[in-house]
Amino acid sequence: MSATTSTVENLALRRTTYHEADVVVVGAGVFGCAVAFALANQGRSVILLERWMKEPNRIVGELLQAGGLNSLRKLGLGHCVDDIDAVPCYGFSVFFHGKNVEMPYPCVEGLVDNSGKPIAAANGSAHPKKELPRPEGRSFHHGRFIMQLRRACLNHPNITVVETEAVDTIKGDHNPEILGVQTLTLNPSTGKKEPDTFFGQLTIVADGYASKFRKQYLTQTPVVRSKFYALELQDCQLPSPNHGHVVIGASAPVLLYQIGSRETRVLVDVPERLPEASPANGGVRGYMANVVLPALPASVQPSFRAALERDAKIPQSMPNSWLPPTRQSIPGMLILGDAMNMRHPLTGGGMTVAFNDVAVLADELAPEKVPQLGDARAVATAMSRFYARRKQLTSIINVLAQALYSLFAAEDANLAKLQRGCFAYFERGHVAQPMGLLGGLLQKPLVLAYHFFSVAFLAIWLDWRDTGLWKIPVLLWNAVALLWTASVVFLPVMWRELMW
Repeated sequence: MSATTSTVENLALRRTTYHEADVVVVGAGVFGCAVAFALANQGRSVILLERWMKEPNRIVGELLQAGGLNSLRKLGLGHCVDDIDAVPCYGFSVFFHGKNVEMPYPCVEGLVDNSGKPIAAANGSAHPKKELPRPEGRSFHHGRFIMQLRRACLNHPNITVVETEAVDTIKGDHNPEILGVQTLTLNPSTGKKEPDTFFGQLTIVADGYASKFRKQYLTQTPVVRSKFYALELQDCQLPSPNHGHVVIGASAPVLLYQIGSRETRVLVDVPERLPEASPANGGVRGYMANVVLPALPASVQPSFRAALERDAKIPQSMPNSWLPPTRQSIPGMLILGDAMNMRHPLTGGGMTVAFNDVAVLADELAPEKVPQLGDARAVATAMSRFYARRKQLTSIINVLAQALYSLFAAEDANLAKLQRGCFAYFERGHVAQPMGLLGGLLQKPLVLAYHFFSVAFLAIWLDWRDTGLWKIPVLLWNAVALLWTASVVFLPVMWRELMW
């Protein structure tokens, strides 16, 4: 037996017998599985804890943008989108009062295949100026994808997966360092949950949007402005196959994307206290039938109507949360993933952020940079670099999600004008860089600022044209009002993302 094999077996024995590892990860979701796998690939010994190992049933985390798929492949997990009836996604199609604009992902350098090797262009050159590979994302049933990620972790020799419920952290007697977590594990012989403990040099909490550890250790709390209500359509004829679809112009945006060869997900955004969804108007189902259905593309309406008629219950829902990121200084513990940072899921950027974060984090915690994860000072230094690096992508994804939701929901007249300006901007062909930003392929925050305020100035011009160019006082007032609204929508969120 080789020394390496002996070491791997000894570490596995310590994980199963003594519940000790280099890293304890709480939560076997998107982020938890990916970070466990990435750190295990570096030779770290990892314990992955999950309350419920059955296939989850969630209505978000079903659309992986092209940049997220590229990061997944870099982590060595690209195979997890195989054999789950996943559907390729090549961009988005935006619908506005009967018109639509198709917005494909732009061709970019830096794409990799499942082995992590660069994808060559069509002519065989590694980095030509033309014929760059076309990016693609994937859409799928969330639960199937999660089970693929979990299988990858279960099959990794450096990871031990345990079904148990984390209930608290374990602290040192004489310092604030987190030593691991306390859990409740089901005893199969008695059918009761019993106290258990797991220890790690570093504990990574990735227990999702409803994190039980967030309130205890972080100051930020999620802000919820709306919910997504979901329907699953059968054999829906989407106007732009292999594209996500965003329908604006109703009271709130609607998102559609195919998640299987026959299934299409519809997510209907319903803001809090929306009058059209009041009990007097039939509630959420009444809103879907009376407002959403007529706004959908004609080819989608029959399957949408059939899905509404199939089930008389209120559709499954998820809160749409905004949680700004927070720097942490908790010795021995990191809170990451949706437990630390969320954005509105309208743009489908959550998993793209997660996999990019894992790639950056694994690089900063690599053994050559941080030999011992129990070295709190070295980990803190690595995390400072992580927070700085992640902003290049996450600031874009987070700001886009919040800003586009404000425009697409259009809760006042000025936002409605900006909404119209946004669609007109896309109609004029300005789609490559915006889709590169939204897809996680272009990591340049200043480019986002340029395009957002270009939309604002186009909205001003359209408003001037409709108002009449001779009405100068009104035009100036409207211009100031639109710029102010655009600034309120964009600048506070961007400032919060870049300066935290």
